[in-house]
Amino acid sequence: MKENEKINPLGTAPVPKLMASFAIPSIIGMLVSALYNIVDQLFIGRGVGTDGNAATNIAFPFSTLCIAAALLLGIGGASCFNLTMGRGDSKRAAYFAGNALTFLAGIGVVISAITLIFLTPLLKLFGSPEDILPYAKDYVAVSAIGFPFLIFSTGGGHIVRADGSPTMTMLLNLTGAIVNIVLDAIFVLGLDWGMKGAAAATVIGQVVSSVMVLLYIRKFKTVKLTAKHFVPQLKTISRICAIGMASCFNQLAIALVQVVLNNSLKHYGGLSIYGDTEPLAVAGIVMKVNMIVFSIVIGLSQGAQPIQSFNYGAKNYKRVKSSYILAIAIGGGISVVAFILFQLIPKQILGLFGTGTDTYFDFGCKFFRTFLFFTWLNCIQPISSTFFTSIGKPVKGVFLSLTRQIIFFIPILLILPKFMGIDGILYTGPICDFLSGIVAAAMTIYEFRVMTKMSAQKQEV
Repeated sequence: MKENEKINPLGTAPVPKLMASFAIPSIIGMLVSALYNIVDQLFIGRGVGTDGNAATNIAFPFSTLCIAAALLLGIGGASCFNLTMGRGDSKRAAYFAGNALTFLAGIGVVISAITLIFLTPLLKLFGSPEDILPYAKDYVAVSAIGFPFLIFSTGGGHIVRADGSPTMTMLLNLTGAIVNIVLDAIFVLGLDWGMKGAAAATVIGQVVSSVMVLLYIRKFKTVKLTAKHFVPQLKTISRICAIGMASCFNQLAIALVQVVLNNSLKHYGGLSIYGDTEPLAVAGIVMKVNMIVFSIVIGLSQGAQPIQSFNYGAKNYKRVKSSYILAIAIGGGISVVAFILFQLIPKQILGLFGTGTDTYFDFGCKFFRTFLFFTWLNCIQPISSTFFTSIGKPVKGVFLSLTRQIIFFIPILLILPKFMGIDGILYTGPICDFLSGIVAAAMTIYEFRVMTKMSAQKQEV
């Protein structure tokens, strides 16, 4: 173990330097992933209009489900790889990387097939009004073809980063995003292909990123990957899924919340002055703009993951704590800036995505200012959830990933609007952000105390 610490900078290099080298590329990669959806929304808003924006909101749970699968295997495989390397077992670590990549390739095909077979009933389940359904079908029917590439490139990027190549992860995501942006402009605005054009641009960008992952796998740095490492092993994939479950559940919870939220907005919007389409369009924009902030936070947590996993495996608990505290400090600062922008210029942000009626902008400003009121506190839960996953405690990570979206959000979302109408939906967000932040902070403080005791016992020995 000591020999491994000397040759691996994760165990010896300054934590701030490591965080910069791992977190910055990870943040850029996550921002690029968020931009895939936002860029489509920008071009669709200007090329198709409010109905198109509403349709992308209906389609959003599909991409979230794909990201959930990618994180299950990508984060799970990366964490297992780094934990095992931290213990000095490079032979075993190679199987975690290979098996994760194999299952990433397979699960994307399954999700794509299910989506295409049950497209219309799924879109209705996700809250699509009848007048929005044709736009949503055009978009998802094409984008579903790219689901295998979305999952493989996203999950594979985590494996690449775990191999000590965070810059490569950033580049493969950035390249795909640039391709998407250029083709969006050509297909949507230039050729007037509408929803199908935006989806096609996204798929082509994902294919390019996937090819880059495949090329990298051939020259893995820290271990040599051979054919035997890609052969599925039940014990290996079970451990990967157990470790990656927290990140996966977090995304599944987001997808479920989005479905319930869409249906609530359609129902209570129809009972209000806003109608059933404008609230859906607004929510899609607000949630995706917030995803920019959330992507930075997730990028920080993913950047800290290799540091936390390796050093926890090597019993360097001080370095584990330092990486977590640094991630929280930076994430908190970014979240405060976002809070100020959401409170001061919500109308200007909405205006980037096209025009709308007075009621559209009125609801949009209220959504930004109320629903995202505790944005400044929202960094604690995702960073803490990934932290527990990184140190090999997936049950706690899964629990934290469920607190905001499932344990708090859905019950409150189902209750408040019954008394407050559509305003009840707006107040659900800040209540859940506050409660989940408190729970995450309490659990992490307790875990820090446990590590302090373990560190003291190590010194006594």
